[in-house]
Amino acid sequence: MTDPLNAFVPGPRCAIAGRPGGALDGLSFAVKDLIDIAGIPTGGGTPDWPTGRTIPAEHAWVVAQLLAAGASVIGKTITDEVSLGILGENAHDGTPLNPAAPDRVPGGSSSGSASAVAGEACDFALGTDTGGSVRVPASFCGLYGIRPTHGRLDFTGITVQAPDSDTVGWFARDAGIFARVGAVLFGAPCPSKLPTKLIIATDAFGLADPAVAAALQPMVHRLAALLGHSAERILAPPGLTAWQGAQRVLQSSQSLQTFAPWLDRQNPRLAFNVARGLVLASQITDADRTRSALIRLEARARMRHLLQPGTVICLPTTPFPAPLRGLPLSTLNVLRERMSCLTSHGGLTGVPQVNLPGATVDGTPVGLSIIGAPGTDLELLAIARNFAGQAL
Repeated sequence: MTDPLNAFVPGPRCAIAGRPGGALDGLSFAVKDLIDIAGIPTGGGTPDWPTGRTIPAEHAWVVAQLLAAGASVIGKTITDEVSLGILGENAHDGTPLNPAAPDRVPGGSSSGSASAVAGEACDFALGTDTGGSVRVPASFCGLYGIRPTHGRLDFTGITVQAPDSDTVGWFARDAGIFARVGAVLFGAPCPSKLPTKLIIATDAFGLADPAVAAALQPMVHRLAALLGHSAERILAPPGLTAWQGAQRVLQSSQSLQTFAPWLDRQNPRLAFNVARGLVLASQITDADRTRSALIRLEARARMRHLLQPGTVICLPTTPFPAPLRGLPLSTLNVLRERMSCLTSHGGLTGVPQVNLPGATVDGTPVGLSIIGAPGTDLELLAIARNFAGQAL
């Protein structure tokens, strides 16, 4: 099949029909190539990941649930190498198109899934989010995207990176479809009652480009009007960079632990930046991990303090629009560090987060995120659905 988006893994496209009559009957979805589909190798974004691995005999839990609800799989999508990326450029499979900004990256590591949805190849698509891999491409491609509460959705059948931070989420163009998928996976409908208080994270807005902060203000005002009350607060009193540093230490340490046996056995071909990240992870000390774990405790306490019942936090999903494709590594490294200052709280504290599309800078999408207390995923989906209706 032709793939003008370069969103799907090379080779024959898998297709599996959903069960007729389910809640998602008639909808189509794509699956990030870290998520198992029975009978199809899980490629992991690198030619050396499948080597020596058995072909999955069962669907990942999340795929099985969606098929049982009537949605049909149309293919597996490109990912950054074993999810170790945030921009969406893959040295082996290429860079999926960002349909909203064709000269720019789609964001990663769920790059192909975001591209497939934004390019209208399917109704929704599955991705994973450890350090921002759904939230960032959702912002860059102008989509709804969710990182669920950590541990709320079964991760069985999905390639692990860092277990303390790994989640499985999804993208959609339409807020109604976005919420319907959530109702299936969480096993309950979205509530009719919305949260009543909005906290605006001033330090997060301060870290964003001025043009991004300005472009998001109309969305913030509409969100405040929808919920009824707003207040400005600092999200991370020690600094967003402190939270970012702690999450990098903890996530990188677990990533190295996960992939070390494969690296030792396979000596795989990896892009320089991916290999360098793993090498740097090997230099992290026990003292680094101990200090980072303490910062994580503080960050979780801060979230509990801010996210009282009926409260959500809003912040820019990314500090800038999608960067241009093919930028030099020296430029990209600085951008990665800055992006992760606005995404590290997810893995660090386990809270759910939804990207709301609706703003642009020079015609390029930027997203506004809403964060809720652990377990309030459906409330966030309800806000997204109501917010979209308000915007019409």
